[in-house]
Amino acid sequence: MSKVGVLVISHGSRDKGWVDLVDEAVTAVHLPADVPIYASYLELVEGRLIQDGITSLEEQGVTDIIVVPLFVSSGSTHIDEISYALGVIEQPLLETDMKPFDIKARIHCTSPIDDDPVIAEIIYAKIKELSDSPTQEILLLIGHGSQEEGFHQKWLQGLEQLAERLKALGGYDEADAAMLLPDQVHAKMTEWADKKPGHTVIVAPLFLSEGYFTSQVVPSRLKGFAYKYNGRALLPSPLISKWMEKQIASANSRR
Repeated sequence: MSKVGVLVISHGSRDKGWVDLVDEAVTAVHLPADVPIYASYLELVEGRLIQDGITSLEEQGVTDIIVVPLFVSSGSTHIDEISYALGVIEQPLLETDMKPFDIKARIHCTSPIDDDPVIAEIIYAKIKELSDSPTQEILLLIGHGSQEEGFHQKWLQGLEQLAERLKALGGYDEADAAMLLPDQVHAKMTEWADKKPGHTVIVAPLFLSEGYFTSQVVPSRLKGFAYKYNGRALLPSPLISKWMEKQIASANSRR
């Protein structure tokens, strides 16, 4: 007889507040009472790593684990190494120190956030207070990004599609996307200042939780430019829990 459990995987942080926000979002996921869910972390959270989650679920009799990667892009190199360690792919595309996990259960992987419409709604809710006159505004979505071949393209595709969703939601005149890696922010800001000098740039960060990147890295890349920015990340938002529920339901139906 099969028993389903859910393993949510996110990056992890030394900042307890960061971890608490993820834990709260996972706790808020509505599932049948007999379906256990475990919030695990790639690193930095002792006793709550991915293997800890697998072991905990299997000890509860779980035979089928639905894995929800709580990462903002399929272009994250962590998705590659986690997929390998879970046995979803035979070899990682990039070298990794991660070893295959000890797993007895069947693994059913879902996709990361990418350009999901629910995520666009979350971002828009966080930035709409910055907008005064959308037809005179440019939305610039900034994500971490990657320089690795293949991974860069996945990041770009997700960011651009999400920016288009935000353009439609907010009625902005233009929408664009930039990565921190490689550093595209200065070039994008310069380009829009030249093309539409009378427009206001509203900057939206695509990060799971607020922290070093939203408070320090993004503002440092924007230095010298005029823009509006409040640094608000995806969490906290009840819609992240709804997104996870949607991913779990989709994987369950395929299973």
